Formats: sequence, C-alpha cells, structure tokens
Amino acid sequence: MRGNIDRRTLLDTAAAAAVGAVVVAAACLASSPGALDVLLVAAGSLALAAHRRAPRVVLVVTTLCMFGYAVHAHPGSWVALPVVVAVHAAARNGHRAQAVVAGALFLLGYTVVLLVSVPGVQDTVERVLLLLGWFLCAGVTGLIDKNWQAYLRQTEQRALDAERTREETALRRAGEERLRIARELHDSLTHSISIVKLQAGVAVHLARKRGTEVEPALLAIQEASGEAMRELRSTLEVLRTDVVDPGTGLDRMDELAGRARAAGIALAVVVEGDVRALPADVDGAAYRIVQEALTNVARHADRAGTSVRITYADTVLVVTVDDDGPCLPGAAVTPGTGLTGMRERVTALGGTLETEPRERRGFSVRAELPLEPRRATG
Repeated sequence: MRGNIDRRTLLDTAAAAAVGAVVVAAACLASSPGALDVLLVAAGSLALAAHRRAPRVVLVVTTLCMFGYAVHAHPGSWVALPVVVAVHAAARNGHRAQAVVAGALFLLGYTVVLLVSVPGVQDTVERVLLLLGWFLCAGVTGLIDKNWQAYLRQTEQRALDAERTREETALRRAGEERLRIARELHDSLTHSISIVKLQAGVAVHLARKRGTEVEPALLAIQEASGEAMRELRSTLEVLRTDVVDPGTGLDRMDELAGRARAAGIALAVVVEGDVRALPADVDGAAYRIVQEALTNVARHADRAGTSVRITYADTVLVVTVDDDGPCLPGAAVTPGTGLTGMRERVTALGGTLETEPRERRGFSVRAELPLEPRRATG
C-alpha cells in the first residue's frame, strides 16, 4: 500500500511539472516572461501534484495563480491549461459546484482581460468559447472518471461478497458432509463394536464363573472394544462440532501405553525437554500418530519391542516411534491408510513426517510438529 502511494505521488508530481513546463514553454515562445510570471506559473502548476489529497485547495490556488498571471502578462489561451486540469480533478473528487464556480470565475476574469488587451471582439469571443469547451470537457471527463471509479469499487465489492458467499457455502457443505459421515460411522460401526464388546464381556464373565483363568487376549479384546467405543464417540463429536477433542492428547499417553503393553508390545516411553501445554490440534495429532504407529506395530511387526520418544523443543514437538520388527533395511514400504492419515495430519499443521525402515531392522516413524516459541518470563 505504501508503494502504491509513493508511485502515485511521483506520477502526480511529474504530471504537474509537465503541465508547468508546457505553460512556461508557451510563454517563452510568445514573449519573454519575467520572474513573477514564472513564479505564478510554477505555483499554479506544481500545486496540481496535491490534487488527490486536497482537490479544492488545489483548485483555489491554481485558479488564483493563473488568473494573476493572465492579468499581469496577458498571455494566450494556454494560460487556462492548469485551471482546466484542476477543474477536472475537483469534478472527479465530487466537488462539482466548486469546479463550476472556479471555471466560471476564471472565464469571466479572462474575458475581461481579453477585452482590455485584445482590440477585436470576435477574437475575444472565439477564445472564450474555446476555453468554455475546454472547461466543459474537463468537468464531464471528471464526472465520468468519478463514476468509473465508483463502478470499479462496486465491482470489486461484489467480487468480495461473492467470494465470501462461496466460502460460506463451502463451509456449510463441509458441515453437512461431516454430519453425514458421523451418521454413517454411527450406523455402521457402533453396533458391530458393541456386539464385540458384549461378546467379550460374556466370555470373561463365563470364564470367571467357571473358575478358569481368563485369557489375556480376551481381556485385551474387551478393553480394546471399550476404548474403540470411546474413540468412536469422540470422533463423532468432532465431526458434529468441528472442535478438537480435548480428551485426546498426550496426557493420555500412559493409558495408551498400558493398552499397548496389554496387547503384548514391549513398550518404552521417554519424554524429553520442558513439558508444557500444547495447542489442541498439535496435542491431538501427536497422540494419534503414536496411536497409529503402535497399531501398525501390533498388526505388521509381530508386537515387537517399541520405543516412543516425545521431545519438547522450543519451536517444535518431535514424536519418534521405533520398533524392532521384521522390516529389513531398504525394504519397500507401501503406505496404507494409517501412514497416509499420519502424513495428512502432520502436513495440515505445517510439519514433516519421515516413515522408513531402520538401519538394522524394524521401522521408524518420526514427526516434527511446529510450535509457537515460548515467551521469556521476566
């Protein structure tokens, strides 16, 4: 914006100087102007540089200076050029009455000067009519320019309104789509998971009733199904409200680690750095990354030994999950839904994600999530 203002100022100053140069050149061709004549022409012309900021002041200064020059030097019709430009600028800025008054007064005064200095009445009439045409053109073009600028502003505003309407429509449709997905998830998954949880609970109850030892896998199914129900309800709530679930974050890491160990994963969790409160979106993304990585260990790495390292740095949160699974160095890994979802979460937050086989064996997931720098406390 500052650059545009500076460029306009330079252009206006250059145009005003050009008008003044034209008038001075015409004066030099007609006669030898004195110092006062050059001063009046320079003042009246250079004042035009401020026509955007103070069009009425410019109109008064230019009209008085050029009329003074006309009275003193009796120049030709070109003396009216700066006044014509000032009238145009005033009309363009909405000061039509002032432009008409200034133009009429200048024409009247210049007519008197011509009657005194020019012997022929016909020549005077021709000059005055010519100047009248100039002033009429200046006023009309000023009004046209004003209306054109108003039309451009209205067009721009309509474009902005249309863009805002499109954004509101897109948000509304996104909300409707979230609600539709929530209903589909509820109808398709809730019933099935409830059945799994119920059957696991019945099996555990019957085993205890018979006095037999309950299989750890059965307990893990019961707990996992209950957790799946909670996660599903949380996801449905997010879809319905578009708000990050505050209960899904690194504060539940102990609970997540306990479930992983109950599923047979030898898990070690290490937290480094200055632990602090995280933004809800970063906190939830970090939790989901660890959760998905541990799920992949259970599915694809035979529940191999796994380490989770969470590092709090000044401007980044680093989440690393390494396992000792059967994946060999250099093995081709085809990203599935889990890894793709991780990458989408990290990319949405402006972070980076690395998923690759480790140097010896196993698989590594490393995510860097940007954080706002901590403010120094005094």
